[in-house]
Amino acid sequence: MNDWAPIAKEYDPLKAGSIDGTDEEPHDRAIWRAMLARYEPNKGVTGDPHLTLFVARLNLQTTEEKLKEVFSRYGDIRKIRLVRDLVTGFSKGYAFIEYKEERALLKAHRDANRLVIDQHEIFVDFELERTLKGWIPRRLGGGFGGKKESGQLRFGGRDRPFRKPINLPNMKNDFYGEGSGEKRNWSREGTRDWRSRDRDHERSRDKRWPERERSWAWGESERERDSKEERGRGRERKDRDR
Repeated sequence: MNDWAPIAKEYDPLKAGSIDGTDEEPHDRAIWRAMLARYEPNKGVTGDPHLTLFVARLNLQTTEEKLKEVFSRYGDIRKIRLVRDLVTGFSKGYAFIEYKEERALLKAHRDANRLVIDQHEIFVDFELERTLKGWIPRRLGGGFGGKKESGQLRFGGRDRPFRKPINLPNMKNDFYGEGSGEKRNWSREGTRDWRSRDRDHERSRDKRWPERERSWAWGESERERDSKEERGRGRERKDRDR
């Protein structure tokens, strides 16, 4: 727990697929693809990766000129690369912006995230392809972020950082019968004892019911007998008085 961090320092597809980085088994096919992938960064990409920003969720109509107009306010730009489809030439919705100074890079990383450009809220982060060890892009089952609807959520990045793991004490597990097998057997035997005691109690209660009924009947006859004797004594007194 001492070396835990919300942002991944090294990319692991299995950890990226976990909300707290503690999963031990893949839970979707994309994680399997990322674990089996052998990805190498594009060798044709030039520039300093430590001075490059990754800009995503762009409007497909946004151009290089618009990006230069917006991001040049943070500092001098060396190069802008808007990723386009090789066949159609249309924008894929993300770009890479290289600055001349680290100060401009950090300022843009801090202030440009969630900025609205052409009615789209953009996402800004550092370039990870050449700076994060083990990086696997989203098209191969890796990446960070994502939507719940897509079924491919990834954690450990700026968009969706890891949540801190919750460690439950052992005594709580034992309390709920989740500890050793001996304790679980004891709890099941205990329930059997309670059930047998309940059944014995019900049987004894059923046996006592006839006795109570007989006692009540006997009590009623006694009272009737007493009342008859009282009436008889009263008649004898009246006869004497006469």
